[in-house]
Amino acid sequence: MDIALLKVLAFAVVLTRVSVFLTVVPIFNGTAVSARIRFSVIFLISFFLSLSMPTVVHFSTLSMLETVLLITQEVVYGFGLGLMVMMLFSAVKIGGRIIEREMGFAMADTLDPFSGETAEPLSVLMEMVFILMFLAANGHHLLLQVIFKSYETFPAGQIPELSQLVEGVVKTGSTMLIMGLRLAGPMLAAFLLLLMVLAVFARIIPEMDILFISMPLRIGLGLMMMGMFFPFINEYLGEFSTWMGKLLPI
Repeated sequence: MDIALLKVLAFAVVLTRVSVFLTVVPIFNGTAVSARIRFSVIFLISFFLSLSMPTVVHFSTLSMLETVLLITQEVVYGFGLGLMVMMLFSAVKIGGRIIEREMGFAMADTLDPFSGETAEPLSVLMEMVFILMFLAANGHHLLLQVIFKSYETFPAGQIPELSQLVEGVVKTGSTMLIMGLRLAGPMLAAFLLLLMVLAVFARIIPEMDILFISMPLRIGLGLMMMGMFFPFINEYLGEFSTWMGKLLPI
């Protein structure tokens, strides 16, 4: 096989994992980033990685079927890594949706600038704040480190352990739900206390229209708690990095 063709094949293998990973993870997979910028970033990262990353396969000995299987396993591994990172990002959005339903904002819709779809305004705001803080803390370096370490653990051409990959996805899914509930926990406690107070007033003053009074109180309490809550999103960045090191098979 021609040397130039071998280099192109090695680059294509690296490009497959990197492109699938960055297509799945937030920040890069939304409509906020143009396709031209996305392709340029993927191409540059893949180019430099292809020059330095080790391989465990001799491309000159591969048949057409083996080449297709090699590309397929790179797609699977890149998708698994991207899916786990995406679920860790989604913990903030899940926490926001729990709070929205307590505030009565479940029916309010706005445009999500990352996905281009309609979503609840509070969860979109929390996701945008988290992503901005993530980028301000050089979190994109963490994503590059994930890609780099993935080639140290599973070099191009090595079959990844699917059991380890599936276990990481399952654990990340449960971690996403737990972290989302932890983020919304103080809000839920405040709303529970408000409901208890309103229940007492309903018994003391039966003529009071509790439904009419509760809606502005729930919204006001939610906005006040959100103002107190936003600084603590920065602490989740540290936990985010820790969980990525624990859960991702790299």
